[in-house]
Amino acid sequence: MSNSDSAAQVQSVDRAISVLELLAQGEAGITEIAGELGVHKSTVSRLVSVLEARGLVEQLGERGKYAIGFGVVRLAGAATGRMDLTKLGQPVCQTLADTFGETVNIAVHDAGVAINITQARGSAAVSAVNWIGQRTPLHATSSGKILLAFLPPDERKRLVSLPLDSYTENTLVDGDRLLAELETVASQGFAACFEELELGLHAVAVPVRGHRGEVVAAMSASGPSYRLSRQRVAEIVPAMSAAAADLSAQLGYFAG
Repeated sequence: MSNSDSAAQVQSVDRAISVLELLAQGEAGITEIAGELGVHKSTVSRLVSVLEARGLVEQLGERGKYAIGFGVVRLAGAATGRMDLTKLGQPVCQTLADTFGETVNIAVHDAGVAINITQARGSAAVSAVNWIGQRTPLHATSSGKILLAFLPPDERKRLVSLPLDSYTENTLVDGDRLLAELETVASQGFAACFEELELGLHAVAVPVRGHRGEVVAAMSASGPSYRLSRQRVAEIVPAMSAAAADLSAQLGYFAG
């Protein structure tokens, strides 16, 4: 693709967004939109046709004006769901952090990494690191393993087949072994990491589900290996799973 073709595509995307922003203010016809954008009516017709095909705009009547379509509601719902997850998840994380004395986070999958969106620190937490907004590897964190384990199989295999960075001698970088562990994670309902991201750091995570039952996030507890031992990890999983189920219910999911 030439530079001119790329520039034309970027310009088309920018104009399409401008159409959506204009229609967000109210209904408008092709001529009105063209005038507002300063482009030819045929250009607007092509843009609107594509947006209409994707459900992002709709025509009011056979030859009427255009308005924002329900496809935009679907996109907005995804963002709203994430904001709800942050708001609803904070008190859940804080309760667990107070109970365990450790740091509790909620992370979501984004473009092949886990991003922490909520954090609460318990009284015994030894690290003051703020993980909110931090991007962490999927294969070397308990949250990441949860997010990987519940992806569609093809997407999971694709991500696991990519080069996996090693952070400590315990990081699992063999794709086949990782896939086998992810199967176990999916069946048992939790994932653990023992010094796989940082030496001396242990963590355990459980899934959080959205209203359709899909896993939308992972909730994890992390702490120093001398306190969050393998035995301690096993002991706190039931409480974490119960808290995740409560949060999932608040998001609209109820297990059958």
